[in-house]
Amino acid sequence: MTQAGSATIVILTFNGEQYLGDILTALEAQDFSPGFDVLVIDSGSTDRTLEIVKSHPTVRLHEIPNHEFGHGRTRNLGASLATGEYVVYLTHDAVPVGRNWLSALLKPMRADDRVVAVLGKQVARPSAPPILKYDIDRVFRRLSPGGGTVVFFDDGTLTDESRRRATFYSDSCSAARRELLLNEIPYRDVSYAEDQVFGREVLAAGHRKAYVPAAVVEHSNDGSLRQFGERIAADLIGLRRIGTEIAPVSRIGAVKQWLKWSAMDTGRIVTDREIGLGRKLYWLAVNPVFHAVKWSSYRRATLRPL
Repeated sequence: MTQAGSATIVILTFNGEQYLGDILTALEAQDFSPGFDVLVIDSGSTDRTLEIVKSHPTVRLHEIPNHEFGHGRTRNLGASLATGEYVVYLTHDAVPVGRNWLSALLKPMRADDRVVAVLGKQVARPSAPPILKYDIDRVFRRLSPGGGTVVFFDDGTLTDESRRRATFYSDSCSAARRELLLNEIPYRDVSYAEDQVFGREVLAAGHRKAYVPAAVVEHSNDGSLRQFGERIAADLIGLRRIGTEIAPVSRIGAVKQWLKWSAMDTGRIVTDREIGLGRKLYWLAVNPVFHAVKWSSYRRATLRPL
């Protein structure tokens, strides 16, 4: 039986040993009433993921074969297995910050029945390249320039730009009412960007969603320069497949964007107090290479036939 106001935190894992222990430890420290449980859905990990889960005996584990995983399908499975009124989603590399992360994330839904979904703020790991750190900061700062909780809804007056901001959603750190997920707006079983589709459908159905900058997770994608470029391309192709209009860019346009953003990041690196002198010198040389990879990947992804 579902307890009013309770939550189930669903973590989807596949070879997630690097950060999973930190996530589960952070969840055990949460100060939240009336209570919550944690459900890990693993899709065939071959590293220490299952060992880490089993070292936290209060965590429920549900295993599925890797071929059964789907970004939307598996999140719907999590909702069906949840016991809480609210279903909270974390990816296996998003680490909650602070003891009040969960209470902050759920506060808009607990305060207003019209709010059916929320997303929290993401900040880059200290080791992340500046391009990731500053891109993540820009994305979430646009959602709330003033730094407070923002509730989005479609009153029929949204412009294209404001609609993109209003429908933006990321299930690396998010929550929704279980009743909504089970009976009205489940996640779509798409190959990519299932969270963006969900955000659009929530507003299209006349509901409200909120962005909560006080609910912070540390999250930025690790990997090589090549993997960085591959992810840029995969993100853009995924967005195009769900109908997002993304303007192609010419070779000259890509070079201009590389110069523009490299210069902007250079200024930020020089004044960034979180980066030591040695790392500043390193990133002043290397960060432009990341931008070159980003814009070449962007160009390829926008020109590729779907």
